[in-house]
Amino acid sequence: MKKKITLIILGSLFVIVALLAVLFYIKGPFVGFPGSRTADGSRAVSDGGVKIAGWNGEVDAAEERAGMSIRDAKLSQEGDSLHATTGPAATYWMNGANASGDYTVKATFLEPKYMNLNTHPHPYGVFIGGNDMGTPGQTDLYCAAYGNGKFIVRGFGPAPFKMNGFLGDANDAVHKAAGQGQPVSQDVALSVKGSKVECSINGTVVTSYDKALLVTGGKLKSTDGTYGLRFAHNTDVMVTGLTMTKN
Repeated sequence: MKKKITLIILGSLFVIVALLAVLFYIKGPFVGFPGSRTADGSRAVSDGGVKIAGWNGEVDAAEERAGMSIRDAKLSQEGDSLHATTGPAATYWMNGANASGDYTVKATFLEPKYMNLNTHPHPYGVFIGGNDMGTPGQTDLYCAAYGNGKFIVRGFGPAPFKMNGFLGDANDAVHKAAGQGQPVSQDVALSVKGSKVECSINGTVVTSYDKALLVTGGKLKSTDGTYGLRFAHNTDVMVTGLTMTKN
């Protein structure tokens, strides 16, 4: 009798795990991760698209499979700032924005109203090492900050991959908004220095990786390549000072 009960319990657990696996496959990665789908809550932006000459954009493959495109997010120019509104998770880059060797890409991100378009924090940051941009084989690495003191390092190889923590990591250097609807800003940088790749937020190195861990199968083709901006879905962010400097 006890053996029968044990088998029933084990069978039930197997069914639950199988159902969760199917749900994950159908709905895709969790909110805020690379490849978040429309089913996770991405909302199309009105009058969307890339509104700045010389800029390009691409949504995550999973967003595209769900029927969304870069026209469902928006990148526009407002004075000296770039204004990104998503929409599906998206990557943006300028024509000719390439970096090689040792370099640093950085930008300042202002979320004027924290969590303005979402019910939980969503990240934004810079990417490097972009190759085959705008194609199914696109690869890149990005570091992005949340307005709650956390950050993530993620990429596409071309499938999504994670470099730090299932839900990212907290670091005192990452600014925290005073509350929902309040402004919060982050200076985010990715640097290639010899055999290392570093992410710095607000002037502090928050994580560092051996290049060999990044330039490998299923991740980057090279740290040389296109650089630009990365936004999770449902964000409303102003960007200034996107620059690339040689180290």
